[in-house]
Amino acid sequence: MKARVLSGVQPSGNLHIGNYLGALKNWVEIQSLYESIFCIVDLHAITVHQNPKELLSKIRETAALFLAAGIDPKQSSVIVQSSVSGHAELAWLLTCVTPLGWLQRMTQFKAKAEKQEVIGDGILQYPVLMAADILLYQAGIVPVGEDQSQHLELARDIAQRFNSLYGETFVMPATHLPTVGARIMGLDDPTQKMSKSVAGANHAVALLDDPKIIIKKIARATTDSLPAVDPDHMGPGIANLVSIAQACDPTFTKESAAGMRYGDFKKRVAEILISRLDPIQERYRQVIADPSYVDSVLLDGRARVLPIAEDTVRRTKTAMGLYT
Repeated sequence: MKARVLSGVQPSGNLHIGNYLGALKNWVEIQSLYESIFCIVDLHAITVHQNPKELLSKIRETAALFLAAGIDPKQSSVIVQSSVSGHAELAWLLTCVTPLGWLQRMTQFKAKAEKQEVIGDGILQYPVLMAADILLYQAGIVPVGEDQSQHLELARDIAQRFNSLYGETFVMPATHLPTVGARIMGLDDPTQKMSKSVAGANHAVALLDDPKIIIKKIARATTDSLPAVDPDHMGPGIANLVSIAQACDPTFTKESAAGMRYGDFKKRVAEILISRLDPIQERYRQVIADPSYVDSVLLDGRARVLPIAEDTVRRTKTAMGLYT
């Protein structure tokens, strides 16, 4: 029996090369090895205000990009988080056994709290919902990046606490991160991970960016004061561009870029990136042109995972003495 793997992406903002090279590309490679569930986590997106029409459009766009990137709906279940009520229901049940102090110590909560005058309770409860996403499907493997490792550890803590209080109910998700892809940093600030929430025009390359825009963004990417690529003395900007090129084309190495002046080097990186994204963009245009196909994939995915979710919620409520 295959182990179950679960991962997800928010539908807010534009999916970018960091999402693809850090997650989607890897999902495609592992989907046949596991019982794979890939989730569009729209409930996480609404922890901050979203325009309803834009959010619904982005949900379909994200699903289409999953498929365009190579997620096979015959092998994997592609689902929208809010279409399975068990995510929200289980999150409440887990909230009731999660100490407040655990949530207040979360690094991302502290960072977001410092930037906002008004903090919605959803920001605080975000990690519990993430734990519910994982535990709802009894996922043994959760491919996340280092920035999410604290949330994964909290999911384990919550599962362990619940099992201790009410008896063995949840599978403990693995603590190791066996299926994490490349860590792509911002083009404008290569010391920070590329993020959909950063508004800078030259921060990220979106998966649907036109080739001319990609060339312009790569050309403006931060480098350093050296005149050419030195494999032994690469600043974070050059190292990030090498990582992008190598993740798109494994034959490209820092040694193969040695001595290239930055203008020529950036042109080569842009060419490699465009070549990688071109078939994804073409496939996306085909998929998004048929909304009924996208909806059918999401409905099929929901139908496939719903029995698992309903069984987990039922067993959780029974363990807690709730009426079922």
